[in-house]
Amino acid sequence: MLDRLGMTLPIVQAPMAGVSTPALAAAVSNVGGLGSIGVGASDATAARKMIEELRARTDRAFNVNVFVHETPKPDPVCEAAWLHALRPHFAEFGARPPSGLRTIYKSFADDWDMLALLIEMKPAVVSLHFGLPSADVIAVLKQAGIILFATATSLDEARKIEAAGIDVVVAQGIEAGGHRGIFDPDAHDDCLSTVALTRLLVRDCKLPVIAAGGIMDGAGIAAALDLGAVSAQLGTAFVACPESSADEGYRRALMGAGAYHTQLTSLISGRPARAIANRFTALKDTLNAAVPSYPIAYDAGKALNAAAKAKGEDGFGAQWAGQGAPLARAMPAAELVATLMQEFEVARRK
Repeated sequence: MLDRLGMTLPIVQAPMAGVSTPALAAAVSNVGGLGSIGVGASDATAARKMIEELRARTDRAFNVNVFVHETPKPDPVCEAAWLHALRPHFAEFGARPPSGLRTIYKSFADDWDMLALLIEMKPAVVSLHFGLPSADVIAVLKQAGIILFATATSLDEARKIEAAGIDVVVAQGIEAGGHRGIFDPDAHDDCLSTVALTRLLVRDCKLPVIAAGGIMDGAGIAAALDLGAVSAQLGTAFVACPESSADEGYRRALMGAGAYHTQLTSLISGRPARAIANRFTALKDTLNAAVPSYPIAYDAGKALNAAAKAKGEDGFGAQWAGQGAPLARAMPAAELVATLMQEFEVARRK
């Protein structure tokens, strides 16, 4: 897989929709890793601009990530109750919650414009998060010469990925920051660690495995490869890079005390995601309304964050981060990759 993609380093920069930028992805790809952008929260027009900018910055392979979540079912009663529960928190900032909630972006399973764009643009890699599209969509992407990655949080999901003809499986441990890639967020989750999941997939699947979750330095990359992974995927490690689009509040939180206490929460978006402990994650102790479906709930979460930020409060942001967040370092992406590889070589020599 590394040879096919022209990768010279076993580092995949996680897509991180809303945080990864073409500049960040290009910086990683240009030094031999695999840079990624996330377009799951974008429409095809915005995705085209991102891919074109990335192509202008690198002639190396890169990854475009899409979200393949189940099409949400609006529930006006649940959504109204959720907005009512959030009303006091909007009021703190002199704002009112929205009058209603929207499905703010499509699942890739329903987005034919995004599919047409990917077939036209032919990025080297398309990665799938939250599930799998239809067999016909997978076949069309592969016919276009695109290498397909898909996230698994369990052996069962990995077996579905393998049966679907996907090329590479990303083993996302419970330590990982951001949205958990579980196919069915309402199903039981064994919360497997990166170590346990990677070993299970290496042993029981035939696909190349990329280990993801809690990996922040060269020693972690070396450990992932020792487990049998072909590469490590790092996300939180790149959030503090100047090339990311993380705002100043997010960057301060990543370097602050909350980074030592990341939490899985569905409050922000409607799906389990690991975030830095902040005022939004703390609402779990006071809110008693059911959270609407993903990404409908995200419409409320984004509105509350906007109201808070307008008054100088950063604690309601989607500050996604993995359990290794306290190990984050603020440096340019190319410098970080060089540092990671120096640490990797030191770990290999021990």
